[in-house]
Amino acid sequence: MSNSTSAKIVKRLKKKKALRAKITGTPEVPRLVVFRSNRHISAQLINDQEHKVLMGTNDLSEAVQGLLKKDSTKLDASKAVGKTIAEKAKADGIKKVVFDRNGFKYHGRIKALADSARAEGLEF
Repeated sequence: MSNSTSAKIVKRLKKKKALRAKITGTPEVPRLVVFRSNRHISAQLINDQEHKVLMGTNDLSEAVQGLLKKDSTKLDASKAVGKTIAEKAKADGIKKVVFDRNGFKYHGRIKALADSARAEGLEF
């Protein structure tokens, strides 16, 4: 890590590395990876055996923007991303995933995305 990397980011990356050692995605049960920045959130389904991204979405995509109102919050965007990724997965025949929170706390926007995906029928 460079000197400009904050201690908070280093701590998250250590958690991420520990989590990734324990979980992997397969073609039948892919890994649902969530990334959160200060402004945006994204989710991807990844098959680790073939090193391929099966599908992904973020809060800037047209499908998600169609679900949001003009005065929507970041939490609303997270819920919409969870709903969209779950709908895409179901359309592709994926019902079960392994959740990878990417070192972030399971709280706030990460939890909202996960709950929204579960509500749409994804199991994890």
